[in-house]
Amino acid sequence: MALSSPSLLLSPSFHVLPSSDPPYRVLQEHPSLKLLSKCQSIRTFKQIHAHIIKTGLHNTLFALSKLIEFSAVSRSGDISYAISLFNSIEEPNLFIWNSMIRGLSMSLSPALALVFFVRMIYSGVEPNSYTFPFLLKSCAKLASAHEGKQIHAHVLKLGFVSDVFIHTSLINMYAQSGEMNNAQLVFDQSNFRDAISFTALIAGYALWGYMDRARQLFDEMPVKDVVSWNAMIAGYAQMGRSKEALLLFEDMRKANVPPNESTIVSVLSACAQSNALDLGNSMRSWIEDRGLCSNLKLVNALIDMYSKCGDLQTARELFDDMLERDVISWNVMIGGYTHMCSYKEALALFREMLASGVEPTEITFLSILPSCAHLGAIDLGKWIHAYINKNFNSVSTSLSTSLIDLYAKCGNIVAARQVFDGMKIKSLASWNAMICGLAMHGQADKAFELFSKMSSDGIEPNEITFVGILSACKHAGLVDLGQQFFSSMVQDYKISPKSQHYGCMIDLLGRAGLFEEAESLLQNMEVKPDGAIWGSLLGACRDHGRVELGELVAERLFELEPDNPGAYVLLSNIYAGAGKWDDVARIRTRLNDRGMKKVPGCTTIEVDNVVHEFLVGDKVHPQSEDIYRMLEEVDEQLKVFGFVADTSEVLYDMDEEWKEGALSHHSEKLAIAFGLISTKPGTPIRIIKNLRVCRNCHSATKLISKIFNREIIARDRNRFHHFKDGSCSCNDYW
Repeated sequence: MALSSPSLLLSPSFHVLPSSDPPYRVLQEHPSLKLLSKCQSIRTFKQIHAHIIKTGLHNTLFALSKLIEFSAVSRSGDISYAISLFNSIEEPNLFIWNSMIRGLSMSLSPALALVFFVRMIYSGVEPNSYTFPFLLKSCAKLASAHEGKQIHAHVLKLGFVSDVFIHTSLINMYAQSGEMNNAQLVFDQSNFRDAISFTALIAGYALWGYMDRARQLFDEMPVKDVVSWNAMIAGYAQMGRSKEALLLFEDMRKANVPPNESTIVSVLSACAQSNALDLGNSMRSWIEDRGLCSNLKLVNALIDMYSKCGDLQTARELFDDMLERDVISWNVMIGGYTHMCSYKEALALFREMLASGVEPTEITFLSILPSCAHLGAIDLGKWIHAYINKNFNSVSTSLSTSLIDLYAKCGNIVAARQVFDGMKIKSLASWNAMICGLAMHGQADKAFELFSKMSSDGIEPNEITFVGILSACKHAGLVDLGQQFFSSMVQDYKISPKSQHYGCMIDLLGRAGLFEEAESLLQNMEVKPDGAIWGSLLGACRDHGRVELGELVAERLFELEPDNPGAYVLLSNIYAGAGKWDDVARIRTRLNDRGMKKVPGCTTIEVDNVVHEFLVGDKVHPQSEDIYRMLEEVDEQLKVFGFVADTSEVLYDMDEEWKEGALSHHSEKLAIAFGLISTKPGTPIRIIKNLRVCRNCHSATKLISKIFNREIIARDRNRFHHFKDGSCSCNDYW
């Protein structure tokens, strides 16, 4: 908004002619005007205003200035009423203009403060030193450096540049607008440097990712007040430099500067990032000792801290004990559940929030969508998407990216692509979410096409992009292409490989039976191989029956992750595949002696906005009898179509008949049976399993999709399988 023309001028509704005011003391002591100082609501104010009109005082500029001051500036005022009242005055004085500009600068429409300033100049009223701080505050709120510079020109012209408040306001305006060079210039050209001007500049540097420069200024400050300490601590916390934030807080304590509410909020945020639960507990004691347990900001910060430090029970107790909650309270608790992978609890609390009538915000949806994605709650995700389209004027890039991730992880890659294609501005995270989604669904060609388009659009890929691309190669078994992309990542884009990149390559090479290449890559890795990498190689040993190598790899896994049963199970599988049942028994005894159990298979399915969970052999579901009846029908139909169970992955040395029975009760079979009896014929069934789908269930599900004419979309630990008409999108390579 330029200041060169008086646009958006508001036409007056009626005029008050200027007149000679009665003596000042008479007006000051008038009962109606004295009541204004005690007024607590706009309703009472309007009654007083009506009485002032009856007495004729509304014709005096003194009375009008008091009315404008209350309605524009006070917390109980009404800025729209102030504008209406202002427009009734034919010749407002400077005090009235300043009151309006001040009130508008604090309102939700700070741009109107600039409009009123233009009107003021055109009316011939010259601003004074009280006018400019509020104008500059409006520019800072709007991050409008262009208009701010025009205001700065007026300041220079009128000779107010040495005014302390204007000086600080100029620094703050430039800093908040991102023009740190100009902010520094204003600071440097002044001889007056107090804690406030230092803090304004420090806060600006902290706001824009320049913490080292902020710290340099902070260390130069002759006197540091609590606001300057807060600016630095908050800056470190917001940048994710939590350790430095907490160290600075210790320095603040040593300097005997008492913390305030803002300090504690920033410290709790740093505690949440660094898992500093002990310090968080001491902050809670500080809050309780001062009787601030009803302070929403502080309690919300405590809930967030306890949630992210893993103490969900204490966080929920604080949440439940709140007499008053705002939307932030709900957001931090939902976000805490999502952060700690308590997805079902997050969904339950979100539904409770909606039932309580609290309107969700963008932060709410950014907190809950990952939980929907993990649980496969696509119906709830669709409702959220519809709500956003209906109630939000615009959808942020972050929210669109979360929706892409939701649809991709819930099995609807077409909907994910629609959201992606509909985005006007795509962030790198958006491209990555779409590429990773395509990779997860086995659509390698489309992932590669999108990568090429991303490059042609001038978007530089990062390490996450290459995780997606290498995953696409892995899921499609494209060894040569995978090696080319890995080489390009290192040589062309100068990205150092991380564990995930090495994991994709080891998995790709191992599953292709290229064990020499896989071992060579392991020996030349820039990072130490983690459990996931050794686990990939061990899985390849199982697939190719490499017993001796499998034993060596398993021992490395036992050293790295002694309490992880996965390595024992994989080695047991290798022995079982080779018919070495004595070794199977030995490994299982070792597993039992250590008190470890195989992670049970668990499959979820969403029906009518409710997520149902099934474990292997599960009989606790309310519709268990109907489910097992359908399961019997499924097994009978499979036999009719000539299905023979693949018992090679059952670990026990048991009769074939018993093996077949164990396989028929796998969690995905139970979920599919429930889907068949709970959804309309012909509609897709979407399931999510926590483990890799076994060969037997994979073969059975292909045939079930044909027998019952259902598309079955299954997400296992590694990827998606789209079963349709007796075949799977993975082409039996997973």
